[in-house]
Amino acid sequence: MTLTHMQIKELLDENLKHECEGIGPDKVCVRIAAIGELPTRFGDFHIFAFYNNRDDKEHAAIVRGDVTNAENVPVRVHSECLTGDAIGSLRCDCRDQLKAALKQIGQMEQGILLYMRQEGRGIGLVNKIRAYGLQDHGYDTVEANLALGFRDDEREYSVAAHMLYSLKVKSIQLMTNNPRKIENLTQHGIAVNGRIPVVIPPNPHNEFYLRTKAEKSGHMLDNLGKLHLQEQGDRPLLEGMNPEQFAQLSQE
Repeated sequence: MTLTHMQIKELLDENLKHECEGIGPDKVCVRIAAIGELPTRFGDFHIFAFYNNRDDKEHAAIVRGDVTNAENVPVRVHSECLTGDAIGSLRCDCRDQLKAALKQIGQMEQGILLYMRQEGRGIGLVNKIRAYGLQDHGYDTVEANLALGFRDDEREYSVAAHMLYSLKVKSIQLMTNNPRKIENLTQHGIAVNGRIPVVIPPNPHNEFYLRTKAEKSGHMLDNLGKLHLQEQGDRPLLEGMNPEQFAQLSQE
């Protein structure tokens, strides 16, 4: 099932008057600003544009089907990466993760991709390119961020959490390799009932970057052979999986 025109109108009318106390220390309040149909090469979606009172950025949700009051909705929280998503940079795995998530969600009845305007793990495009320059001289991705005066990851997910509230999702299965996303969303009241690893084979340009994320930032990268302990039972999301295989992830 997909959203009806009446449901869209009701959501927009409701959000025109939306006011709340906000969530998190910054009292983040989010509302849906616009909704439109979005046919793509990965499937048919609706795109939601959001206003928020925290960062003055225009975040978006790419939504498959009717997720209202739904349980265990597969969700990918994807941070913007101009160099990867748009240009096809091989220095990271961002574009591959974006494509893999959209492809699988596009084959399902329900699913969400939150596209967050948090370039460079929250440090912005200019500083990300500065970090690239440091990496060109031998720094790893964490060392480069620290040298520029940032933490290894400046992102936080209060806006993303409120976006899920606005979509009226009851619980999710998070498509991620990053345990901090799970912890942060959970802290903001999102019921994360499972993790779906997003396994992307490394290339010669990003293998060191991926290993650094695993070793220094705690990312659970199955493709690099990192032991997971409690995560050993997780089933991976692999590009090329058919809908039946993907559906089994939430059942096993």
